[in-house]
Amino acid sequence: MEKEYKKRIIYQIYPASFCDSNDDGWGDINGITSKLDYLKSLGVGIIWLSPIYASPMADMGYDISDYKKINPLFGTMEDFDNMLHECSLRDIKVVMDLVMNHTSDEHYWFKNAISDSTSKYRDYYYIRKGKGKNCKKPPNNWTSIFTGPAWERIENDPEYYYLHLFSTKQPDLNYHCEALVKDMESIMKFYLDKGVYGFRCDVLHAFWKTTLEDGKFHFSNIGREHYEDQPGAHALLQRYRKDVLNNYDCFLVAELASATVEKAKPYMDNKEVEMFFTFEHQNVDKNQVLQISGKKYKPKNLLKVLYRYQNAFKYNCNYLENHDQKRSISRFGSKKYNKESAKALATLLVTLKGTPFIYQGEEIGMSNLTYKVKGNDSKDVVGNNVYNLARKYHLPKGIANKIASSVSRDDERCPMQWNSKVNAGFNNGTKPWTFLNTTYKNGVNVDDETKDENSILNYYKKLIHLRNDIDILQFGEFVELKSNKNIAKYIRNYKNKKILIIINLSSKYIKDIDSYNKKLLLSNYNEKPSEKLPPFYAAIYEIE
Repeated sequence: MEKEYKKRIIYQIYPASFCDSNDDGWGDINGITSKLDYLKSLGVGIIWLSPIYASPMADMGYDISDYKKINPLFGTMEDFDNMLHECSLRDIKVVMDLVMNHTSDEHYWFKNAISDSTSKYRDYYYIRKGKGKNCKKPPNNWTSIFTGPAWERIENDPEYYYLHLFSTKQPDLNYHCEALVKDMESIMKFYLDKGVYGFRCDVLHAFWKTTLEDGKFHFSNIGREHYEDQPGAHALLQRYRKDVLNNYDCFLVAELASATVEKAKPYMDNKEVEMFFTFEHQNVDKNQVLQISGKKYKPKNLLKVLYRYQNAFKYNCNYLENHDQKRSISRFGSKKYNKESAKALATLLVTLKGTPFIYQGEEIGMSNLTYKVKGNDSKDVVGNNVYNLARKYHLPKGIANKIASSVSRDDERCPMQWNSKVNAGFNNGTKPWTFLNTTYKNGVNVDDETKDENSILNYYKKLIHLRNDIDILQFGEFVELKSNKNIAKYIRNYKNKKILIIINLSSKYIKDIDSYNKKLLLSNYNEKPSEKLPPFYAAIYEIE
């Protein structure tokens, strides 16, 4: 029997920005519960929640201070249990975001670790003595993924430092410690016993450090060869699979930011995870050294990466945007052909082999902010860090703003746009914690699009329900077809039945001819094209 995660569409919710039920400026769990009927009508079968655990929110919840408590900003454990119950009534499963690489520096484990050198929690983290006279140099030369050194001196114990691959507020956990390994197993069981369907594991590629030796120079961050995709990570995941995950009906999806096909294969071949997020296709419009925007996007480059993963793995995790990646319509779509391009991208996302992940607002065509956030006005720690670093090296404010804006995550974390009323219907009027996108006033919202038969939202509904109804799109093999470099053209095969997908990912009319005897199931254009496909034309056919 095929697993449920293969049959269902997954919808990612960024809780802070989804729906604010108590009008305090922050989205919350009860807000999510209030929108479950909407998600059911959309055809969603699984929701993935970005972190809702107790947290000081230095990195928007990815800095956890207690894994078994709910952040009061989002509600209570009772609210969460009620949401799980309401989801079960609608046959919607829930996936949690599990941050295994680090905690908050306000977690009681870390507080104990730095206040008492004899505490058992000292071994939960990488706490090491500095080098040189008076220990003024860090234990090694590693740098943080969030910029700057990867080591922070402990204030009340200045000879010692702690490792943080991300923010100084996010000390890295040490999985060489057996007690920590067991504590993490306990956390997984705690939520699986509540009925959670699985976990999306944050930065799973980095959570095992093989050694703390100095790293080779690398422009982005030094030390990565000692912690990215290490053998110890595979061994530990296999243990978690045996001791915990195999005892539940659940699945694991890994964030593997450094993944290539070769690096990702062991995770899948050893059945450590059911699927994983690759970042390669997210870099097709970025400078490959700095990993910032600026490289011209070409559809052929996107397709080249997507096809490589489709052909390499039996099953895939498909996404075009999320809480860390800018809005896909602003990157891969077109202002001139806004609706057409949004629908074309949707068709690509939902018809590729694997489970589609839709990010909140993607289904209504939410775009990047219509204005640029300047300097350290950003609500994002990454944007602020990059801006401050650029200014530290005396780059002009304009250039610093441009660089910071290209990596800041403000664009994708704007409040969900429910209607054209105050604050886009996110709440009843209190200023949201982050920036509003003004497009909600121009029809980019759930209410207006529900009424528009030709809207992006209604196309998503048709597309999702088509996938939910056709097993070929859920389980079928992927067969790439030759075509123009700007056209995605492939077949899905299952039990001697075939579906043909044709998508023009450009703003040009492109000639495309084939001899298939085909029956149209869905298209984003009302008229049938002649020999040339219109800009961002997308169609799904049943073929013999």
